[in-house]
Amino acid sequence: MTVEVSDVPEAKRYEARVDGETKVAGVAEYIRTTELVAFVHTEVEAEYEGRGVGSALVRTALDEARAANLRVLATCPFFAGWISRHPEYQDLLYQSRSKVSD
Repeated sequence: MTVEVSDVPEAKRYEARVDGETKVAGVAEYIRTTELVAFVHTEVEAEYEGRGVGSALVRTALDEARAANLRVLATCPFFAGWISRHPEYQDLLYQSRSKVSD
């Protein structure tokens, strides 16, 4: 099984397709600024669950964020969990620069 992932900026999401099909197997929705990209929702169609579609979405999105020098805010639980299991991507996580005063 081959999963192809592409960024669809006008829809503000990544889309995954399997084995050249036109049907979208999964999506990862995002909000992008000049400094960061927030991944807010990931959904994989039921018939594609457990087949690596979600992981392909996350890996492609994070690789592209790294290439664009963007920090990542993983508000989507799927993205957050995936990153926690893949330490090679944890350096992308956004760290707040604000300080709380006492």
